[in-house]
Amino acid sequence: MTIGAPIAGGTLCGAQRVDSSADEAAAAARAADVLRAGGLAALPTETVYGLAALAASPGAVARIYAAKGRPSSNPLIVHVASLEQAATFADTSAAAALADLWPGPLTAVLPLTDAAAIAPAALAGGTTVAVRIPASPLFRAVCAAAGPLVAPSANRSGRVSPTTAAAVAEELGAVIDLIVDAGPCPVGLESTVVDLTATPPRLLRPGATSLAALAARLGTVATGPAADGGAPLRSPGLLASHYAPDAKVRLDVAAADVGADEAWLAFGAETSAAAPERTFRLSLNCDLDEAARGLYEGLRRLDATGAASIAVSPIPAEGIGLAIRDRLMRAAAPRPDSPASGGPTTGAPASGGPDA
Repeated sequence: MTIGAPIAGGTLCGAQRVDSSADEAAAAARAADVLRAGGLAALPTETVYGLAALAASPGAVARIYAAKGRPSSNPLIVHVASLEQAATFADTSAAAALADLWPGPLTAVLPLTDAAAIAPAALAGGTTVAVRIPASPLFRAVCAAAGPLVAPSANRSGRVSPTTAAAVAEELGAVIDLIVDAGPCPVGLESTVVDLTATPPRLLRPGATSLAALAARLGTVATGPAADGGAPLRSPGLLASHYAPDAKVRLDVAAADVGADEAWLAFGAETSAAAPERTFRLSLNCDLDEAARGLYEGLRRLDATGAASIAVSPIPAEGIGLAIRDRLMRAAAPRPDSPASGGPTTGAPASGGPDA
């Protein structure tokens, strides 16, 4: 276990680093110590790196919102070691049907039964709680030792999620306490979110756990936005603009339509006018799982080239491709601090600056 060592590609400023490959148990114990003391620790999951804090600690939860610059209206997912741990603060009866999908990249919105167990800010004014049992044994060990943890993605709010420890360091290294490095995340996209308090259950965010897998266990599952009448958000990942690089993002761009001055997020083996150093291939053989693993790394690398626009190849809306398209649509949406432009840009040549 290495503490305080630099990460390849960057140097940590405020956070210590623990390399979990040497001694996972020691890394989990170190993270639990930091969290019990009210600190913030970036922990690996199978989806993305999460910024963890004790779910019951108002002070620690407030630090998460401050570190990320996160809107107070955006709730947090509570991560637990088991369904039994979740049952200490939520009604898990409806979640029993999904038990065989956990641990894994799935979040369920459940009725909150013990408001004192979760810091109010983590619920963003709601009366439900989003719960996940991550596949990472290290993360579950920390939950077992320290208690339920809130853990949004370990990046500045609205920005591209981190799938490596180096990306966490770049985003938040100066303002958090610990980064546990377990290498790249194997899924690469945030968890599927299903609202089990709705009738019928409703898919709120697509992810690696498919709609078909949910329907096989729950029956009918509604999709699309619900008419909420201005009610509090039931889970994170629902804001129109999210997962965004500085560059403008153009969706569903054929290789022949990529501009010579653009960066290109490619799916497949076609060539374009984009320079090789401004080209990132999600998958040469059009494998959607490989594309999901590389999506955020690709957006980060292309953004670092300084290109004003990133053109994105068409991605099939099937399997995890639905989740990839969801993240790209939000990355391409008008930014909160820029004038509304009517929605994501598709196909048309890019114009204007990074926030156009």
